Amino acid sequence: MKANVKWSGQVAFMGETGSGHKVQMDGPADKGGKDLGARPMELMLLAVGGCSSFDVIGILQKARQDIVDCEVSVEGERVDDVPAVYSKIHLHFTVSGRGLKQSQVKRAVALSADKYCSASIMLARGGVELSHSYEIKEVP
Repeated sequence: MKANVKWSGQVAFMGETGSGHKVQMDGPADKGGKDLGARPMELMLLAVGGCSSFDVIGILQKARQDIVDCEVSVEGERVDDVPAVYSKIHLHFTVSGRGLKQSQVKRAVALSADKYCSASIMLARGGVELSHSYEIKEVP
């Protein structure tokens, strides 16, 4: 995999993935930015949430669960030092569907956390404390 990041002026950058997708990054006004894009550290949270969600959905689909929606809320705590790395990240999944089995959702979240999600496992190996929770919403 490859990516390219090009400076756009001040504290703004345009990231482009190897697959050709672009992401605007920028800082807040107090750091010299115009607040026109995500912060790089916010993208780390999105990466963990996206990677984990990809796994959870795939595992539940293979288990023939009738999923209608899946949303993950990701919260990170950073240390008060430089570098301001994440010390903790919590992922809370809200999985909606028809007749979803709690055991299957619990298993999917655990497998993503412990075996499949490259992003969260990489961060955990680097010392970030990761935690996961979930809720199931029944839909008609």
